[in-house]
Amino acid sequence: MSDDSGGFPTDYEIAQAAEMEPIEDVLEPWGVDADDYEAYGDYKAKLTHDAVGRLRENASENEGNLVLVTGMTPTPMGEGKTVTTVGLGQTLNHVGEDAMIAIREPSLGPVFGVKGGAAGGGYSQVLPMEDINLHFTGDLHALTSAHNLVSAMLDAKISQSDEFDIDINDVSWPRALDMNDRALRDIVVGLGGKTGGTPREERFLLTAASELMAVLCLAEDLEDLKERVARIIVAYGEDGEPITVDDIDATGPATMLLKDAIKPNLVQTIEGTPAFVHGGPFANIAHGTNSLMADKAAFGMGDYLVTEAGFGSDLGAEKFMNIVCRLGDMTPNAVVLVSTVRALKYHGMGMWPADLDAVQEAGLDELEAGFANLDKHVANLQKFGVPVIVALNRFPDDTDEEIEAVVDHCREDLGVEIAESNVFAEGSEGGIGLANRVVEAVESGDEEDFDHLYPDDAPIKEKIETVATEIYGADGVNYTGSAEDDIERMEELGFDDVPVCLSKTFHSLSDDPSKKGAPDDWELEVRELYPSAGAGFIVALTGDVLDMPGLPAEPAAAGMDIDADGNISGLF
Repeated sequence: MSDDSGGFPTDYEIAQAAEMEPIEDVLEPWGVDADDYEAYGDYKAKLTHDAVGRLRENASENEGNLVLVTGMTPTPMGEGKTVTTVGLGQTLNHVGEDAMIAIREPSLGPVFGVKGGAAGGGYSQVLPMEDINLHFTGDLHALTSAHNLVSAMLDAKISQSDEFDIDINDVSWPRALDMNDRALRDIVVGLGGKTGGTPREERFLLTAASELMAVLCLAEDLEDLKERVARIIVAYGEDGEPITVDDIDATGPATMLLKDAIKPNLVQTIEGTPAFVHGGPFANIAHGTNSLMADKAAFGMGDYLVTEAGFGSDLGAEKFMNIVCRLGDMTPNAVVLVSTVRALKYHGMGMWPADLDAVQEAGLDELEAGFANLDKHVANLQKFGVPVIVALNRFPDDTDEEIEAVVDHCREDLGVEIAESNVFAEGSEGGIGLANRVVEAVESGDEEDFDHLYPDDAPIKEKIETVATEIYGADGVNYTGSAEDDIERMEELGFDDVPVCLSKTFHSLSDDPSKKGAPDDWELEVRELYPSAGAGFIVALTGDVLDMPGLPAEPAAAGMDIDADGNISGLF
């Protein structure tokens, strides 16, 4: 089967042509039997709590090798992190290793907005892709319901029995929706007189940006989830004291709604490798990786775990190293940095907004000018003491001369290993060189070399400034708005010994989305800080980051359709 142009098959056509195995046949060779999971149809399953506990014990006895896939600064064209993650996992199994894959669940907002589907692509995708991209096992719906239950119970306290004397101008818990809708960013609720509640300003955020999503993905088990939900701060009283989910009696019911969502989902890749698809926190708002429960279970099933972090290494990978590995007590054994010829040209041209035709026509000069962005990401990752391998994701229009220029630069100028990757078009056969270099890096590396960029007890400002200068390349930090007061409040509340999660644009290493390459001579602007008490970190807002995106003039949804037989088109 092929697309209308007679070229390479579409992702949907490849997925439809694939012969999926029943989920029990996929999992049985990995020590997971029918008592360990709840089937969601023939091809999807959720691990039981008992199975997760057993697999976690297996992992503690024989800790596997953790491989993180990240990328250079994203472009509108996409660099293929998920494709590389899935393809590398498949290939490691192809070359004789026992490898598992763990990625995040797609949010309907990006699926119908700009990005489209998020299940990999070509011959390196997870299946069933329509289910994964749409409603899957209902996790995001459960998170949305739990989040809005807390909102409703908070408003009931404010309107009916406010024993906490809640400051309605200091309510920190918004409402959530798993759909891009700019009209809901800033609204007023409580209109309609006495029966309508207490009028106040309100807003919505995308479910993937909810603290509940971060909590779900960092929880060890159901009990830990409940404890984390309980300590989420939803508002402050007139006396400045925090009011938590537990204070408004919402802990039990909210956690109850998440009792199934916390169970890791298992599916398969197009080549039959088991894959966890669980959780989906954004890397520009939260920590940007799948759930720790999925990671720990995966280590109990295979010797390798290949996972990915959202956006570029300045966001996802930094948070993975400083937050996820710290809170999850994990040590990465290797990092794969995904790059492309067209992304290098894009950054070399400093394009904003993007002119994709111009990028396609650019040559070696623009390509080499874009090396600065790649170099910065490599240098950032090396600061954590983890071996770095560059994966050059090749596209049909890339010339041999361009590929050679990138390979020579990495090996001769940067001194890092690089492998051309063709896992999109060839599946595991196209990733053998990359897999071999990953295995070599893991076997030659030393876990004791890994370290976080800052200690737990560093002052809040020191943590922020370390990330700003060491990772983003800023000269320093400028605190504006309420930032100084917020830091003082964080210290008073006892949040000065937790990691800092910086919320920044993913379009640039800087906080200005128009600045491409590796910007210098600039200061990071931090305008607000707030505690994610349940997740266990502080969020610092920089620039103008949105937690409720809007649909573009021509959203991806406009190109999607379904026929009378249920065949879907345009999802990728």
